[in-house]
Amino acid sequence: MKLSVSGRAVAAAVVAATTLLAGGTVADATPAPLPAAAPDIPVANVKAHLTQFQSIATANGGNRAHGRPGYKASLDYVKARLDAAGFTTTIQQFTYSGRTGYNLIADWPGGDTNRVVMAGSHLDSVSSGPGINDNGSGSAAVLETALAVARAQYKPTKHLRFAWWDAEELGLVGSRHYVNSLSVGNRATISGYLNFDMIGSPNPGYFVYDDDPTIEKTFKEYFAGLGVPTEIETEGDGRSDHAPFKSAGVPVGGLFTGASRTKTAAQAQKWGGTAGVAFDRCYHSSCDTTSNINDTALNRNSDALAHAVWQLSS
Repeated sequence: MKLSVSGRAVAAAVVAATTLLAGGTVADATPAPLPAAAPDIPVANVKAHLTQFQSIATANGGNRAHGRPGYKASLDYVKARLDAAGFTTTIQQFTYSGRTGYNLIADWPGGDTNRVVMAGSHLDSVSSGPGINDNGSGSAAVLETALAVARAQYKPTKHLRFAWWDAEELGLVGSRHYVNSLSVGNRATISGYLNFDMIGSPNPGYFVYDDDPTIEKTFKEYFAGLGVPTEIETEGDGRSDHAPFKSAGVPVGGLFTGASRTKTAAQAQKWGGTAGVAFDRCYHSSCDTTSNINDTALNRNSDALAHAVWQLSS
């Protein structure tokens, strides 16, 4: 029943009085909605992608390196899952070292395209192994987060874009090509780039990039909520795909569980694991297989990734 003008005035007065009695104000009567919470990312799904990457490497000379058939097969696997989930995918080609390279970009329909949140990882391995932690772990977690966006039919305020880079192991070639191909205006639309390179190290630490304060805070608060202390990432600073974005003035952040550096006694006391041993003893080696993953670290970092995507895009 539609209220008369006088009836609406009485109703408004009742609402205001009720709100004031509750200790609030009229302005408090309709609080702003909280950002949507990210869903849990099933670590079993992330590991299933890693199994696929391992199978692809095994069938293609033991690696998924730039210019090798294992890389293209990995990209085709990721693209097929994204296409089926409703993403708009684009393959960006480039040439490096006499071989064709392929970046994969996936856009989720909707959101303000003048404010873009990107999450990315490099999909290539070194030529000496299958690259399951480096960087199947980041690639699989970014993929599963994108699929979670589709399952939730998430409608973010900002536009979401996911990326998988080629030839990172040869000097950040793919991500640099992408950034250099953007106009100044298109670079300015990216409000944040989140990078995930090695997030399942077998003797893990919990490192957060010390870059954009808002992104850094988002990750630190998430881990604090789990009771997991973090440290600032220094080992790979500037050595992964966030670097070209940072150089172009894009706010960046990311997560890392450690590579060839040795875990200290203090870090082992804080995080568990083994002091005096590398965070990843199989870094850039043939033993970087599906056996070279810490499930707890992979699970926590995958959930932190999704949390940041939801928080920063809502």
